[in-house]
Amino acid sequence: MHLVGGVAHSVPSDLAEAIEADVRARGLWEGLTPLSRNEWICWVVSVKRDETRKKHIVRLVKQLKEGKRRPCCWIGCIHRSDKKISPSVAGILKKRKIIV
Repeated sequence: MHLVGGVAHSVPSDLAEAIEADVRARGLWEGLTPLSRNEWICWVVSVKRDETRKKHIVRLVKQLKEGKRRPCCWIGCIHRSDKKISPSVAGILKKRKIIV
């Protein structure tokens, strides 16, 4: 079965596998808005290290089941083409040398 993605991201296979392995997490995932799913996916795929990505996937499933609808302390997806990056997020990205 295919998991529904977000507005800018599709669900990568490792994340899909983890969500599909837990019936409750799967139902909760399907109940999220496309923007919420997008934030979770971006939060998982935007890390640099595989070890961190695996931790994010485990945390995502756990937090979904705790009732979280979006990742905590996340600046938000910078990949959306339907929304301009806010000045505060642009400042963070500039400090991180992601945008100039």
